Amino acid sequence: MKSPIEQFEVVPLINLEIYEGKIDFTVTNLFLANMIILIFMVLLTYYITPKSNKNNSENIVFFVPNRWQLLIEYLIMTISQLVADNLGNNSEAQKFLPFIFSLFNVILLTNLLGLLPYSFTVTSHLIITFLLSFSVFIGTTIVCFQKHNYKMIELFVPANTSFLLTLLLVPIEFISYISKPISLGVRLFINLMAGHCLLKVIVGFSLKMMLSLDAVLPIFHILPLIILVLLVGLELGVALIQAYVFTVLTCIYLSDSINLH
Repeated sequence: MKSPIEQFEVVPLINLEIYEGKIDFTVTNLFLANMIILIFMVLLTYYITPKSNKNNSENIVFFVPNRWQLLIEYLIMTISQLVADNLGNNSEAQKFLPFIFSLFNVILLTNLLGLLPYSFTVTSHLIITFLLSFSVFIGTTIVCFQKHNYKMIELFVPANTSFLLTLLLVPIEFISYISKPISLGVRLFINLMAGHCLLKVIVGFSLKMMLSLDAVLPIFHILPLIILVLLVGLELGVALIQAYVFTVLTCIYLSDSINLH
């Protein structure tokens, strides 16, 4: 790999073209990474869900959960508290909990998958992060319209403002509203791409330093390796924080759509 940007290239793994290339089912590294995340989410959901007893249809409740169940319960409590803080602790707000929980897990697992050797970072592509952010934006807009109908125009009209001031603020509020998905997608994309580029640069520097100073100053090999380990730890933190930030902003956008503020 000559350039740090090459790690983000979408590469075909299995070419499946039929009808002289008119229908393309080519398997790429992007598709493979998404399928790994999907399969992992399905298996994780299956194994942490209480299984039905073979003798009757009642679910078995385990009062002493295993480690995976403890992890998922902690994540559920964290996301549930996040939803309660931003949307309220009522039945109307809690119905968004499965969506928020799934969104957080998908982004977190996708970010962590990109830190594995020979893997692919899906969220380092702007089209993927825009797909997530615009899906959230369209969904929150639909929720706002279903709840308030045409009163959702109050999102762009600040309360207790004069007519002339309203003419000035409405375009500003509208531009701010439609820029939400752009900033949401770009934030996730920039943080993941910049971190992986930095890791690639440090790895290349460490390798060249080891080859050039092998017989002279081998003790200096430790310095780039220590920096590399610290950067990997930083990337782990960034993967978690960016998933959390994306989820928090989604909750805030839902709160604005529900409460019109």
